[in-house]
Amino acid sequence: MYAVVETGAKQYKVSKGDSFKVEKLSLEDKKDVTLDKVLFISDKKDITVGKPYIKGASVVCEVEGEEQSKKTISFRYRRRHASSKKKIGHRQNYTVLKVKELKIGG
Repeated sequence: MYAVVETGAKQYKVSKGDSFKVEKLSLEDKKDVTLDKVLFISDKKDITVGKPYIKGASVVCEVEGEEQSKKTISFRYRRRHASSKKKIGHRQNYTVLKVKELKIGG
């Protein structure tokens, strides 16, 4: 059984026991969070598609912690211009969630 959930304007395919990274949520470690924007649920026999979300369905996750991605470098350079160099680095912050259970609503 798996579900597709939406959080932070992105969609994730999750199953029970999976760990996945989402854009940073301001939550404490070892707390539970309920993701109620479920777009799709599938088990072995049938599927349920939301319009756009499935009413009453949710995914219960446990917060495992926060991580940062590797640094991404952005460099801009215009040739034949002496002072036209710009270097910027960025590290995205993530929250790591572990799926505890999938709840299917009516």
